[in-house]
Amino acid sequence: MNQLPAPTRIGRQQATSNEYDDGPFTFRPATKDGFNATVAIQGPSGSGKTWTGLSIASGLAEGERFAVIDTERGAAALYVHDLGVAFDTLPMHRYDPRDLQKALAAAAQAGYRVVMVDSLSHFWKGTDGTLDQVEKAKSKYGGNKFAGWKDGTPLQNEMIEALMSYPGHVVVTMRSYVHWVLENGSPVNKGMRAEQRKGIEFEFGVAAEMDENNRLRFIKSRCPSFRGLVLNQPHGAKDIARPYLDWLRDGGKEADPSVWIDAANAPDATPDGLLALYREVEAARALATPLLHPDTGAPISLGELIKERGTALKAASAA
Repeated sequence: MNQLPAPTRIGRQQATSNEYDDGPFTFRPATKDGFNATVAIQGPSGSGKTWTGLSIASGLAEGERFAVIDTERGAAALYVHDLGVAFDTLPMHRYDPRDLQKALAAAAQAGYRVVMVDSLSHFWKGTDGTLDQVEKAKSKYGGNKFAGWKDGTPLQNEMIEALMSYPGHVVVTMRSYVHWVLENGSPVNKGMRAEQRKGIEFEFGVAAEMDENNRLRFIKSRCPSFRGLVLNQPHGAKDIARPYLDWLRDGGKEADPSVWIDAANAPDATPDGLLALYREVEAARALATPLLHPDTGAPISLGELIKERGTALKAASAA
């Protein structure tokens, strides 16, 4: 009978270490530094969410021009003289989540301190939006729509991460609808729900819903001033933007991502210096800051740009 060879002990295989992704877990003193306003306004057609969103964006911009990423066939531009605010628009006709990332990167590169998306709903259920991406992807998985979310979920998550990491203040509007459920065979009104992924409102620092009477009700707020508050025909700049900015600046400092971007692109950058820069940006919660690649013009995050250049410099020095 054949005998099995004696067992031999081999060393445990070590996974290749990624010095950027496998950094130390370091606790630091809590601070409000670097936080920006993120506001979501949802409501049905005619509730005043575009008007209110523009007023909030104007207040956050404090007299400077701001950017509007427009999916509503130019609705925001109709109010430019009525509101007396200065803003630039970017009309969007297809709503691939990656296109919103490109638009955000372009707005960041142009230096807009405030960007408004009117509305975010199109990037969920519009042409080429997340739901469309899932529908297209299901053919790769034998027509299984559930499996199609393997492609759709990362697109959605990366879009939201870019939005939340924009190097300035963010205002979005979302369409909403009445959510009905059957209970004991009878339809029950469960309130309004945004036309976006379920729970999207909780990504924002402040979220509110508006009704047909132009009444605004805060449904989530990290800013104590708005908790439980209801406003009739709100003045966005005075009633929302001003208290929000005051709260953010009470003990907090604004961050300037251009300093990090310049350091990432510096001609004399070193691998060790870029790794240290990555840790600094990571600590400031700014790795996902959307940018346009300095060489290709493609959208890229600040963290990926630093990592790409640091890895390339290290490989060159080892050659």
